[in-house]
Amino acid sequence: MLNTVLSSEKDVPLLKDVQLLSQALHAIMTEKMSSPSLQIFKLLNQTNPDKEKLASLLATLSPSQTEELIHACSIFAQVLNLAEDMHHERRRRIHESSGSTPPTGSIEDALKKIELAQIDKKTLQDTLNHTHIGAILTAHPTEVQRQTILDLLRKIHHLLEAYNLPNLSKEDQGNIEEALLSALLTLWQSDETRHFKMTVFDEIDNGIAYFPLSFFEALPKLYRNLSKKLKKISTDLTLPNIIHIGGWIGGDRDGNPFVKADVLNHAFKQQAQTLFHFYRKELKSLYKELSVSVRRVDVDEAVLALADQSPDKSIAREEEPYRKAIAFILARTIATGKTLGAQLSSHFGLGKPYANAAEFKADLDTLKNSLMNNGSTFLAMGRLTKLIRSVSLFEFYLMPLDLRQHAQKHAQTVAELFTHSGLEDYLSLNEEEKQAVLIRELKTTRPLFSPYTEYSEEVKTELDIFHTAYIIKQKYGQQAIRQSIISNCDYLSDILALALILKETGLLKTDPIAPQTSINIVPLFETIEALKNASNIMEALFDLPWYRALLGSVQNVQEIMLGYSDSNKDGGYVTSQWSLYLAEEALVKTAQAHQVTLRLFHGRGGSVGRGGGPAYQAILAQPAHSVNGQIRITEQGEVITFKYADSNNAQRNLETLVAATLEATLLPVQGQEPDHNLLQSLSDHAFSTYRALITHPDFIDYFLQTSPIEQIASLNIGSRPASRKSLTKIQDLRAIPWVFSWTQNRLMLPAWYGFGSAVEQLKKEQPHIIQQLQDIWSHSPFFQAMLSNMEQVLAKVDTQIAKAYTVLSKNPETAKEIFLRLEAEYERSKQALLDITQATDLLQDNRTLARSLALRLPYLNTLNWIQIELLKRLRTEPNNEHILSQIHATINGIAQGLRNTG
Repeated sequence: MLNTVLSSEKDVPLLKDVQLLSQALHAIMTEKMSSPSLQIFKLLNQTNPDKEKLASLLATLSPSQTEELIHACSIFAQVLNLAEDMHHERRRRIHESSGSTPPTGSIEDALKKIELAQIDKKTLQDTLNHTHIGAILTAHPTEVQRQTILDLLRKIHHLLEAYNLPNLSKEDQGNIEEALLSALLTLWQSDETRHFKMTVFDEIDNGIAYFPLSFFEALPKLYRNLSKKLKKISTDLTLPNIIHIGGWIGGDRDGNPFVKADVLNHAFKQQAQTLFHFYRKELKSLYKELSVSVRRVDVDEAVLALADQSPDKSIAREEEPYRKAIAFILARTIATGKTLGAQLSSHFGLGKPYANAAEFKADLDTLKNSLMNNGSTFLAMGRLTKLIRSVSLFEFYLMPLDLRQHAQKHAQTVAELFTHSGLEDYLSLNEEEKQAVLIRELKTTRPLFSPYTEYSEEVKTELDIFHTAYIIKQKYGQQAIRQSIISNCDYLSDILALALILKETGLLKTDPIAPQTSINIVPLFETIEALKNASNIMEALFDLPWYRALLGSVQNVQEIMLGYSDSNKDGGYVTSQWSLYLAEEALVKTAQAHQVTLRLFHGRGGSVGRGGGPAYQAILAQPAHSVNGQIRITEQGEVITFKYADSNNAQRNLETLVAATLEATLLPVQGQEPDHNLLQSLSDHAFSTYRALITHPDFIDYFLQTSPIEQIASLNIGSRPASRKSLTKIQDLRAIPWVFSWTQNRLMLPAWYGFGSAVEQLKKEQPHIIQQLQDIWSHSPFFQAMLSNMEQVLAKVDTQIAKAYTVLSKNPETAKEIFLRLEAEYERSKQALLDITQATDLLQDNRTLARSLALRLPYLNTLNWIQIELLKRLRTEPNNEHILSQIHATINGIAQGLRNTG
């Protein structure tokens, strides 16, 4: 089968890797698997396996044999992922080394376009100076795999890299093969899913782990690479900190009752632990490297002054001032880390802690300046420059954390503050009245909060978070916490309510003329209705003199977050995408009219149904002027692993964000705006079709019964509950398990439903509508990205398998009726897409994804058939933990095969 799928000459190295790994796995399976399950697995690897024979054999497997087969299919999917990732990296290196045209999305290509567009040096420098690109790691639970499994897969990846090195001796080759066999055997004998509930503390550790894994290496390399390329344009260009890794893990309380003040504190202590171990390691390496002697070179007086204070009194160091100075810096750095909660030791003892990261960086700059002033520029530009950039990026907190909470929780907190202060019954006021009383309280210095008042436990928890944030900012640095996000922001009062909480906890200083905030207030507009109203709310907010004065304290930057997940669940894919586009257009105009700098924060998930898809195309598909050097994007779950588990991969993905942001900001608008009237009609029809489905009285039961949603809810992949209230209402269900479930039953409904009917309805109204949509697709980056992402999902749909899940329904006739509706809409949507793109089949121009799916489908489909059978058994034995565990294993395997969860 492999030779059939990997038929291109370019695929020969991939075929070699797949065969190497397959042979090793087959050797393990032959020894470890029973004959019946091994027979089925071998049948799967045939070019055209007999489906009827497969089905009959599957029905004969015992529970233990079923488990073996699940394990085998899942591991093969993961191994194929590894081989493909290696191949992509190999093809990229070949492309670069050949001197070919820089690929689209690379820094080289972006800067080449900027030069060709004759962007002057001052404009480029000004753009760099105000550029802010944020990749924000969230704890949203979509990473099914355990860290143990991820570590093993990374080990296998490194062994595979070593095996592909040129001129490898037979002995080395044999050693690597043995190590691969050992690692694969460990993988085979390890549990793939967690048998324990993850805590927020686990999530914190998992998020921080990506810094030593990749970011400590990738970020300085990215800056060095970009600096070099900018110098080729002009030696006068300088590169400020334009890209930032941030996080939500430990600060995101929306729907997670386990995130409290102690968790926020713990997050920063753990971040300090990782960061100061990195600083110590780098300083110790610098100490070894900089053996520069005063007998050989001159040294600046400033370095000698640092050396005079050194705890390193060794006679061998008397003529090595850089080493003595580094020992002094190291002693101070370790002392600083210890004050911030890091457990560290040093044989140089403890110096005086640094008051802030700027002091630490100043000492490092002293070393660099001296080296450059005295003929040692190459020494200065290596590890030392990397460390200086790291300190400027990570300071003493590693990554800034955002706070996030639901607007309703903020309102409850304000209501209790009012009640205990003898003020109005806040929750009973109408919107206009709420705004009036909030502005009144924001303009006065009189506090509402009292440490002597007994608040409810829920409100006390909320206030404690903000009081703790104030202390953390004083301790770790003001940039440690900069954003507080309001989930489900529907009204202007939701924004003012958060402002009041910030005031009552010391994070906002009130003054009628010049109020100041140390935290950005970020409304998150999530539903279709909220997106429609977003610009009106912000217009009214900017019209408030008090708030405009407050914006002055944060450089007149207003950050606004847009929710892709809930808008999709609320209105379907087409309407969600179009509503987001329109909201951005309107927000840009509002910000421009009020001379406010707009920073949009895109709450994208990994799946297309939650805003996922290639980041480069997504950024360039935004409306004109909506990027303007300012953008933040959420990264989560399996996407974090896919993008950032390896330093080279992390660097490339971050460079893509930089390239797209610079292009979107500096280059003339590419393509044309889509036809607003036509796409609004498309959206309206799609919305009607989608809402008719999800409001069908039997639809929620169909969904709950014909998908593994309940088993996903019990899967140990995160600390948050799967729903805000229960699993009986779609509006209460979180977007992640909603998308995850449709992925598992192979319908992928959130990423296409309604599109086909919308196009069909338009054809009835306008005979030449397909030609018009073809024209929009040819010229609109937005419509191209939208349809490209939809195509990738439609290619993963399998209606035969999806139909098989209907046997799980307790109402077969209703299930049949609903499925026929879904199936017909899938066919309509697929045909409409092909008509517009003028293709004969899906993925016609995406050979990479087509090859990827073809490789995995035999294992993936088998896991689906097994999952259906296990779900049947669980219905008759609802308390059977062994069956539930096997279902969890199939969920993991299908997620790996599709490379997508939520």
